[in-house]
Amino acid sequence: MTLAAHAFAQLATWPDLMEAVPSCGAGQALSSPYGEIAHFHSERDVDLKLTDRAIRRLAGDLRRFAALRIVPGSSWVTIRLDASADVDLLLSLMSVALKAHQSGPAADDRPVPAGCNDGRGVGFLRT
Repeated sequence: MTLAAHAFAQLATWPDLMEAVPSCGAGQALSSPYGEIAHFHSERDVDLKLTDRAIRRLAGDLRRFAALRIVPGSSWVTIRLDASADVDLLLSLMSVALKAHQSGPAADDRPVPAGCNDGRGVGFLRT
C-alpha cells in the first residue's frame, strides 16, 4: 500500500470526512461538510485546502517543510508523501484545515481562484 493510499484510508475513517469525486477530475478526493478539502492526485501528491487565512497564519512554519509547496494566490497546499513523517504532517494539517473551514471565511480573506494546485500545473514536478 502506498503512503497516499494509507493516508487516504486513514482520513476516510474520520467522522467529518467523506470520499468524493475531485472537481479537478484527477485522482480521489475527500470532502468535509464545508466542501472539498483534499485531492489525492497520485501515489505521492496530495492537495489540501487549508484556506487563505490558515496559510497566512502558518506560512513561516509551512515553508520549513520540504514536503510542502505553497502556491501564491491558492488556498491549497501540495504535500509530497515520501515518508511516514509526511503522512503525519498531512494528518496534522487536515486537522488545521477542518478547523479553519469551520470558522468560515475571514473578513480579510482574499478572493482565490477556484480549483486545487494540480489544476494550475504547479506543485511538485512529476517524475
